[in-house]
Amino acid sequence: MGIVLKQSLNNTLITYFGFVIGGTNLLFLYTRFLTDEYFGLVNVILSASAVLMPLLAFGVPNTLVKYFAGFQEGRSRDSFLTLMLLLPLVLIFPLALISQIANEAIGDFLSKENPVVKGYVWHIFLIGVAMAYFEVFYSWAKVKMKSVFGNFMKEVFSRIIITTLLLLIYLDVISVVTFLNILVLIYLFRALIMMGYALKLQGLKLNLKLPDNTMEMVSYSALIILGGSAAIVLLEVDKVMINQFIEIENVAYYSVAGYIAITIAVPSRSMHNITYPLTAEILHNNDIKGLKRLYQKSSLTLFIVSGLLFLLIVLNLHDLYDFLPESYRGGYMIVVILGLAKVYDALLGNNNAILYNSDFYKALLLMGVLLAILTILLNLWLIPQYGLDGAAIASFLAFFIYNTIKLIYVKVKFNIQPITKETAKVFLLLIGISSLLYFVKLPFHPLINIPLKSFLIVVPYVFVLYRFKISDDVYGVLSKYMEKIRR
Repeated sequence: MGIVLKQSLNNTLITYFGFVIGGTNLLFLYTRFLTDEYFGLVNVILSASAVLMPLLAFGVPNTLVKYFAGFQEGRSRDSFLTLMLLLPLVLIFPLALISQIANEAIGDFLSKENPVVKGYVWHIFLIGVAMAYFEVFYSWAKVKMKSVFGNFMKEVFSRIIITTLLLLIYLDVISVVTFLNILVLIYLFRALIMMGYALKLQGLKLNLKLPDNTMEMVSYSALIILGGSAAIVLLEVDKVMINQFIEIENVAYYSVAGYIAITIAVPSRSMHNITYPLTAEILHNNDIKGLKRLYQKSSLTLFIVSGLLFLLIVLNLHDLYDFLPESYRGGYMIVVILGLAKVYDALLGNNNAILYNSDFYKALLLMGVLLAILTILLNLWLIPQYGLDGAAIASFLAFFIYNTIKLIYVKVKFNIQPITKETAKVFLLLIGISSLLYFVKLPFHPLINIPLKSFLIVVPYVFVLYRFKISDDVYGVLSKYMEKIRR
């Protein structure tokens, strides 16, 4: 776990830095410098682009990670990477043509409830293309065990520029329409920078000769489109569907609550950047003992961190909402519901990496597609009935079912599972601290209440983890910091 923990820590720090910037944008700048309608529009554009991205990427990011180790340096690797570079164009070109021919019809569909969306079909498509190729080159870097720069570009780069643009809107230097046009350029430029970095790590001489196992890889990529699309549907489709049923301003309110909850998933995202290629290598070597060890350690580490984040967020949420405009303060239950889904997701450790890089990915992808359909149906039922809470409940149910199926499937096929007695200890610790502090209401200003209550949460949590050595990896990290403090 050495390289995993080191790069995961670096990625976590970068990701949280990006989340601080993103949180500043989302909670303070967007909510004050854009109208609720335009803030909702930005979220619809980015969410629709994210839903489109797996289709445009043609499954290449996962295929690149899975098959890279099987090609030796030289012409065979060049032919493989050339295929990975060109494969997304198989869908990008025809979809671009469809977007041009059917632009009016697509715009009418997206703007059925909110007419402001109609003029932004090409914004959605171009950002989707940029996201797709960014992920391709990010995976290109990951297979060289270099994930930190890509994580910086993904989590920090665009958010810093958006902060600048929002300030320019506030100063009346640019209009909101100009901001939306520049948003497209930001994502395209980010993809180009990632391309340059990836090619520096692993050079490429174009070789149009197809590898011997091309059909196998194309079939895998096509199936991964389904799996990737299913995963993104589970994450993003709620915001797109809110736009279809209720006023677009509600997308902004839901996005703020969702952003608060999604901070729980940051450690998972950071660790997966390095566990994906490591898991692929372990499976390539058929090392089941190593796979079990990585599975359980990644699960325990992520559960410890995500559980703590869940407590920090939920127990401080009332104070945090005091900083937001009145219209954004109704999302408490959304944060709790989506937060629980993220904690359960973290508990699965590198489960996704195991399944996507094994020979059993086809069955999982089929399950993913069925559950994506279930998610859409749940949203169709619950959003008209319960509004934003209905969207959150639909997402939770979809994640719970999907993750439970994956947990059972890995147990059946590999005879390994991530939960250990240490997991139970962490669960009891979380229940104990939340029971003690949930009803504690501090009488001070939120700027004092939040740090003070966070201190009351973190200190006993870390003390128990350190004193009883519940996780070897976490204990090792804490020991280093304790040694520095002693010195």
